[in-house]
Amino acid sequence: MALWFRGVFRMLVVATVVLIGSGIAPAVARYDQDEARQAVEAGNIRPLTEILNIVRGKLPGEIVRTKLEQKGELWLYEFRVVNRKGQLFDVHVDARNGEIKGVKEK
Repeated sequence: MALWFRGVFRMLVVATVVLIGSGIAPAVARYDQDEARQAVEAGNIRPLTEILNIVRGKLPGEIVRTKLEQKGELWLYEFRVVNRKGQLFDVHVDARNGEIKGVKEK
């Protein structure tokens, strides 16, 4: 391993540990979770478990990551999906009704 790469790698590890130790990283994740809970309680979106029950059989593989995004008035669940061949897809699903809005290969 090149010497310069080791130095960069060490700096990244230290920065990650500092962010996690300072509480900054968990605060960001908690904010997203709180926002999602509020949107469910307000009736703007359906809970993730309900959306998963609707779309699971329609996805091109296994879900490996989930994000909730808001674009104007539209709330979307973004699922990162990997198929049996190892191909990655981003699947955007309407968080109100479970309708698949788009599939993009990564």
